[in-house]
Amino acid sequence: MENMDGKLISIFATEPQHPALRESMRDLSKLAGVIGELGEADYFLDPSKTFQIIRVLHILNEEALGLTSLLEDEKSIFYRYRNLYEQDPTVDIKRIVFILGKYNWIYKGPKRITMMDVGKRMMDTLIRLANDSLAYYMQDEVTRSLFQARRDAEISEAYDDKGISGGNRLASMIRNIEEAVSKLQERELEYLADRNALPQVEVIHGMMQDLSARLNERIAQFSTFEEGLRYTPLIQKGTGAMLKGTQVSLGTLHKILRFSHLQTTPVGEAIQHDSLRTYMRETYHQQLHSDLPDPHQILSFMEQDLIEGERLDGLWVPVKFASPIPGAQLAATVQFLEEYQPILEPLEEVPAFTFEPPLERSEAEIAELVGESNWQLTKSQIDTEQMEQYLQQVQECSLEQLVLETGSEKWGDAINALTSLSAFIGHEKAQLIEPTDPLAEIARPSVVNKEWELSDDQDRRKRVRRTN
Repeated sequence: MENMDGKLISIFATEPQHPALRESMRDLSKLAGVIGELGEADYFLDPSKTFQIIRVLHILNEEALGLTSLLEDEKSIFYRYRNLYEQDPTVDIKRIVFILGKYNWIYKGPKRITMMDVGKRMMDTLIRLANDSLAYYMQDEVTRSLFQARRDAEISEAYDDKGISGGNRLASMIRNIEEAVSKLQERELEYLADRNALPQVEVIHGMMQDLSARLNERIAQFSTFEEGLRYTPLIQKGTGAMLKGTQVSLGTLHKILRFSHLQTTPVGEAIQHDSLRTYMRETYHQQLHSDLPDPHQILSFMEQDLIEGERLDGLWVPVKFASPIPGAQLAATVQFLEEYQPILEPLEEVPAFTFEPPLERSEAEIAELVGESNWQLTKSQIDTEQMEQYLQQVQECSLEQLVLETGSEKWGDAINALTSLSAFIGHEKAQLIEPTDPLAEIARPSVVNKEWELSDDQDRRKRVRRTN
C-alpha cells in the first residue's frame, strides 16, 4: 500500500466531510450499536457470557474464511457451538444473530448466513483485542508494563509501515516509562520486601533501551535541521524520562546492595547509646543520598524473616500521636471526676406505638358509604326533612298529595317539593309508581284552591313509595 503524499492515513488529518471518514465513523456506530444492544441483555456484565459471544463471533468468522462448512441458520450455530466446546451456550443465539443482522454485520439469507465486510473487520478487531488482553494478564504484575510498551510499539510500527497511523508510539513509550518509574517509586519498599525490585528495574531498563533505539531511528530520518524541530519537545520529554528512570533505578540498585551487605554483617547485642541517638537524629533529618536506612526500610527487610524471629505479621498503618496534654486540662479532668455525680432519676419510658389493623370493606359496602355521603351532601343543599318525615309516616301516597303535604297550595312551595322528590328518587330513597289502571278515578285532594295543577292526568294517578 502506497502512502498518500508520504503522509500516514489518520482520521485526525482527514477533512470532516470526506466520504471515507464518514463511512469509518458509521462502522464505529455499528460497533457501538451491537455492543449496546447486547449490553442491554446483561451479556457484557457476566465475563462467561461475554466469552460465549466471542466464541459465537469466532464461529461466524471461521465460516466466512472458508475454514468450516456453511451456516444455514441459528440452529447450525447452536449445534456447531455444542460440537466445538462440548457444552450448550447460555446466551440467546437468535438474539445475537438478529442484532448482527440489524447492524449489517451479517446477512441471513434463505439458505445460509453470510458475513458482510464490516462484520468481518469488526469481529477481527474484537477477537484481536481479547487476545491482546489475555496476553497482557498472563504476564506477572512486574513485567506487564514492559509487555504493554513493546506491544504498543509493535502495533504502531506495523501500522506505520503500511501507511496507516498507528498512534504516536514514541509518546506511548515515554508514558509507559514514566508510569513504570512512578510505580517503582511508590512501591519501592514493597518490591524490596518481596524481592521484586530487581525485576522491576530490569523492566525499566528494557523499556528505556527500546525508547532509545526508537529515538535514534527517528533522529536518523531527519534530513534537515528544520524537520527535527517539530519533534524537539517529544525528544526532550523522552530524554527526561530516561534520565529519571536511570536515577531511580540506580537508587533502587544501591538500596538492594546496601541491604544485602547489612544482612551479612553480624548482629550486635550491646546497645551503644551514642550510636543509637545519632541514628535516631539522622533518620528523621536524613541527608541527601544518605546510606542510612529509615525504619520502614528496616521493617520491610525484617518481614523477609532472613534472621529467625525477625518477622512479625501484621498490618502497617500510619500513626499520628496526640500532642502533649497541658496541665490545666489534666487538673480540670481530675476535678470533674472528683465532683462527678451520676444521674439517678429514672429514665423516661417512651410508650410503644400501637398499630391498629387496617379496616377492610367490600365493594358493596364502599358503594353504600359513597351513596350515603352523596345523600348527605344533597340534603345539605336541598330541604328534604319535611318530605322525609312524611314518607316515614305514611310510607306511600299519591304524587299530588305528597306535593301538597310537604309543600303547600302555593306554586313556589310545590316546585321545592318536586325538587326534594327528585332528590329522593335519584338516591333511591323513594320510588315513583306508575298507575296500573290508566282509566281509574283520580283521587282529589282536600285542598281545592291552589296556585298549581299537574298538567297530565296520568301524573295525578302516580304514587310515591318510600324504599328505605
